[in-house]
Amino acid sequence: MPARLPSWAWVTGLTTGAIAVVAVLGVQADQGTKPTASTSRPSTPATADAKPSAEPKEKEKEKEKEKGADASAVPAGSGTGRRIVYSLDTQQVWLVDASDAPRRSFEVWPGTVDPDPGTYTIGTRSEATTGSDGVDIEHIMYFTAKSGVSIAFSNAVDGSSPPPAEGRQTGGIRVAKDDGEALWTFGTTGTTVRVVE
Repeated sequence: MPARLPSWAWVTGLTTGAIAVVAVLGVQADQGTKPTASTSRPSTPATADAKPSAEPKEKEKEKEKEKGADASAVPAGSGTGRRIVYSLDTQQVWLVDASDAPRRSFEVWPGTVDPDPGTYTIGTRSEATTGSDGVDIEHIMYFTAKSGVSIAFSNAVDGSSPPPAEGRQTGGIRVAKDDGEALWTFGTTGTTVRVVE
């Protein structure tokens, strides 16, 4: 009867075998080959000409630039001439001069009642009042009404942009304080307001 190997010899043998397998896999990884269980040829090692491409990052940067350009571009179909353009989808306003060039664009915070797409004009203007949501507002420029709710651009006196009060119908399209001042200067009585989707 053959002699049995002690348990430490088995452990040593298994450990040595495992180290050898790891070493072989490491060499294959360094050479760019993939270990396979089949007899197929390993993949071709990487050549000196192969280098990581910076192209994806450059494309991402280009896309970001395009987004920025699109954000400042006046929406197509928003009319011509000097006007205020308000996009319901992007919740953004553009101040457009007589040559159709955007002079300023900014995001807004709409009320709970949106105006219908169409062409309007600035009517009544008020320097300051309290909004239907109880917020002190200034630079109010009314341009339409819907379902009995007056719709106007304005900014909060304290510069905040709180969400509309729940359960109230509000037509205030709030803007940041600096944007409110620019809008007030630009949007004189009779100025065209073009609302687009």
